[in-house]
Amino acid sequence: MTKAIRIHAYGGPEVLQWEDVPTPEPGPGEALVRHAAVGVNYIDVYCRTGLYKSPSLPVTIGMEAAGTVDALGPGVTEVAIGDRVAYASGPIGAYATERVIAADRLVKLPDAIDFKTAAAMMLQGLTAQYLLRRTYRVKPGETIVVHAAAGGVGLIMCQWAKYLGASVIGVVSTAAKAEIARAHGAAHAIVGYDRLPQEVKRLTAGAMVPAVYDSVGKDTFSASLDCLAPLGMMISFGNASGPPAPVDVGLLGAKGSLYLTRPSLATYTAKRADLEGAAHELFDVVMSGAVKIRVNQAFPLREAAAAQAALEARKTTGSTVLLP
Repeated sequence: MTKAIRIHAYGGPEVLQWEDVPTPEPGPGEALVRHAAVGVNYIDVYCRTGLYKSPSLPVTIGMEAAGTVDALGPGVTEVAIGDRVAYASGPIGAYATERVIAADRLVKLPDAIDFKTAAAMMLQGLTAQYLLRRTYRVKPGETIVVHAAAGGVGLIMCQWAKYLGASVIGVVSTAAKAEIARAHGAAHAIVGYDRLPQEVKRLTAGAMVPAVYDSVGKDTFSASLDCLAPLGMMISFGNASGPPAPVDVGLLGAKGSLYLTRPSLATYTAKRADLEGAAHELFDVVMSGAVKIRVNQAFPLREAAAAQAALEARKTTGSTVLLP
């Protein structure tokens, strides 16, 4: 048997149940992975609350983990039994001691990267990679705005953008988180967003920024648009405060012919070549020391409810992992 966190109904952290489930058998093209560490991300909260609905209930949630390949189904060529691997993709099911997943969604881990670091960085690190390197390709000398700059994705983006030669204006919720963001590469840290456009205008001497990376959603969307220079890009990649209101596209023209995109990791890594390329670039910047992954919270897997409650209450910084 396998232990797993499952939900039988949508709701608060209390719906997360620690249960016995049959150990799955890998089918064609699949691998059975024994988890050593599981990542905790805001998308897990969306799955728990029903913002992102599952085809059926009960279901095991979770998008990201690292561990060892224990068994293979027919036709698998991407990995071998005993390989150290990690993943950050659907379908959900990572909150378990073992799970079956399509082998082409797994990437092999370099020996220099341990399981906890891998589980903490795959979804967040691959997200940072596509945001900074593909959605809007940040260039040396540019200034960008990053929301939730002391969170898991935010800390990686601050470091990576600085490594690329860019300057980050990080937006955070507390003075303590502002210190964390600055310590990880943010040139400036703004607490709150009530005067965000005015502060960005001051810090950029009126030029504003070419790109805003907004994972907060409803509460910050309008302020983010007002931080952009003409032809700037608004990158809305999360809904921590709820989905933004519908957008009048004419507003984008009135504010300077702005671009608006809602990207997803699934699209950017749908092709295996893209997944492997993004993972290798992430591994390289981590192993070089340019990007340090901060696993600031670790909970037993059975205490997933406490981990999610801390995340929703904005009591976490950096990355959080669950340990089976």
